[in-house]
Amino acid sequence: MLLLSSILGSLALCMEIAVALRPNGMLDRAAPIAPIPEDALSEGPVVSRNGTQLPPYNTTYIFNQLIDHNNPSLGTFQQRYWHTYEWYETGPIILFTPGEANAAPYTGYLTNVTINGQIAQQQSGATIVLEHRFYGLSNPVPNLSGKNLKLHTIQQAIDDLEYFANTVVLPMPNGANLSPATAPWVLVGGSYSGALTSWTMVNKPDVFWAGYASSAVVEAILDYWGYFEPIRQFMPANCSADVEAVIAHVDEVFSGNDATAIQVLKDNWGLGEMTHLDDVAGFRNNLWDWQSLSPTSGPGATFFDFCDALEVKNGVNAPATGWGLDHALTAWGSFWNETYLDSLCGGDDVVDCLGSYNPDSAVYTDIALDNAGRSWTWIVCNEVGFLQEGPPEDVPAIVTRLVQPPYDIRQCVLMFPDVFASSADVPMAAGVATVDKVYTGWNVSIDRLFFANGQRDPWREATVSADGVDVPSTETQPIAIGDGFHCSDLSTASGNVDPTVRAVQTKALAFMKTWLAEWTPPSKSSKRDVPRARSSRLFRGDN
Repeated sequence: MLLLSSILGSLALCMEIAVALRPNGMLDRAAPIAPIPEDALSEGPVVSRNGTQLPPYNTTYIFNQLIDHNNPSLGTFQQRYWHTYEWYETGPIILFTPGEANAAPYTGYLTNVTINGQIAQQQSGATIVLEHRFYGLSNPVPNLSGKNLKLHTIQQAIDDLEYFANTVVLPMPNGANLSPATAPWVLVGGSYSGALTSWTMVNKPDVFWAGYASSAVVEAILDYWGYFEPIRQFMPANCSADVEAVIAHVDEVFSGNDATAIQVLKDNWGLGEMTHLDDVAGFRNNLWDWQSLSPTSGPGATFFDFCDALEVKNGVNAPATGWGLDHALTAWGSFWNETYLDSLCGGDDVVDCLGSYNPDSAVYTDIALDNAGRSWTWIVCNEVGFLQEGPPEDVPAIVTRLVQPPYDIRQCVLMFPDVFASSADVPMAAGVATVDKVYTGWNVSIDRLFFANGQRDPWREATVSADGVDVPSTETQPIAIGDGFHCSDLSTASGNVDPTVRAVQTKALAFMKTWLAEWTPPSKSSKRDVPRARSSRLFRGDN
């Protein structure tokens, strides 16, 4: 283990979730990712409970992680992590990975501005943030070509967590003797990393004593049209009504042969130069902005600005039924042309910015390291799907039905032409089925795993709180759901303003106290059988 020099200053921390990796309909556009804590952290030394001066939160450490857990002879790569023992006495080790992101801005998860720190403070524990392989600067390869990503898998990431917990020498007193054999470890994650928490505890039942999984997308789903259902259910009714009216009109016109009407619609959004109608019709951008909301969001949030543009006319709010198609269509176009399109594209050519058909686009050809969007797209194409498409005909649509899985699967070929020659080569369907079978998805049944979800979370329908799934909440695997958005319960600030989020956090802390009091060194046990599969009302066709 090597100590790197402390990085210069904590990055400004905000609650905006890093979903706007690219402005267009690329596969990584709304990734299931944990939020960055909003509270700014001290850049100076940290003082422990007994008055000892500790390194700053942003001190970066290196762990020598195995390149391939199936072939240790390949050697190791440098995996970054951050750590503090600010509250440590004799308590648990709290391990967190942000998942599909450069982990440097996530040092807030060492502190009590998050549930991680709340657990550590209550239980006198230490906290760790570990960077996921193939993200940030934790890479076993020189670049992110498709062929170099063969070891970028969920199972290798799970094996990373196990190997780290069992072999790391933590930079703290007695740090060489704090493995799961001698101390309780708690695995915490949100969104994809929340699912990774569940999947790891299923796959490695004797490593982590307890787990906390926030907005955990445990069920991989290829055609994840359900992403937009919580948005439709909880967005302002007038805004939903008008968006539905516009989308129905766009789908009707774009499905017809009236070239003049088609051009008029393209021009309405400033997209007249674009030729591929599925690119033009993909007005998912404004709906994706919902994922950046939190209980602390106020006026000025992009999604609210969008709805205000449609629903406030001459200072008057529209009724619940909205203003109707004519006004909404014009207002939406004005919103794009006056502010939104420039914020997406920064003045770049709209075809280059929003198009998805050019194989020479830098989006597809940039294989440099620290490209979270590319790394996540590999997982999308091979293992989890989560394609955010238009809904079936019997469900109201707030996004176009013209965008369906073939539109996104095609982009896997453009992103990784050295691996996939055609869409038929993309193993997404088989990968999704394997993930749900091996890691049990909605059928998870594991002791001391706490699930926390939010009603307003667009990823809710892939969690154990999905509509119609009916996963039971038990004393050994509790499920708590508040009125929050995506991973709201990870944030202390969100709990301070939303009593339902605070109730989730309070419940979790109580369970952690009970479970950690019961800790004994783990024993060898066989892996659990997969229970009978559950299904959601949101499935359409094959998973």
